[in-house]
Amino acid sequence: MAMFAELSNEEVQAAWVKLTEEVRTGVLLTLRNERPFGSHVPYVFGKDWTRAYIHVSRLALHTEHLLLDSRVGLFVSEPDGPEKNPLALRRMNLQGEAVLLKADAANYVDVKERYLARFPQSAMMFGFADFALWELRLQDAHLVLGFGKAYFAKEVSPLAWTHQKPEQKRA
Repeated sequence: MAMFAELSNEEVQAAWVKLTEEVRTGVLLTLRNERPFGSHVPYVFGKDWTRAYIHVSRLALHTEHLLLDSRVGLFVSEPDGPEKNPLALRRMNLQGEAVLLKADAANYVDVKERYLARFPQSAMMFGFADFALWELRLQDAHLVLGFGKAYFAKEVSPLAWTHQKPEQKRA
């Protein structure tokens, strides 16, 4: 069926880049009382999807959750609209671990500069003692680009996208 034609790795990668350039915020999923808890957060990615960075307050519930359990998810989706089919929205679901990025980390200055380039209005928050950068070390990605266009990737080879065929079953 043409509807389930596979895209090349380059096409999937270009679609991922386009989605994350267009959508600057996502839903951070943390665990609260062993249940998923979603928070809307701005993010910036590293060189690929395996590293994302968020700048959040220690006073926020999601930060409290991260300090107790570092397991995390990040969900990024294009906005819905009346002209769109909500079931075919481009979206990406990522899972991994969160680690506090200390100011003396080798990449801290680069991440801060990239974050401020994307979110210049957050410059003031870098002066607040309760705000900190966190590095999301992501191991698994599931990218949906429309009907029959779902792809998986793993941290070990982040640019090798595997097409999820309709008959495949995932654990």
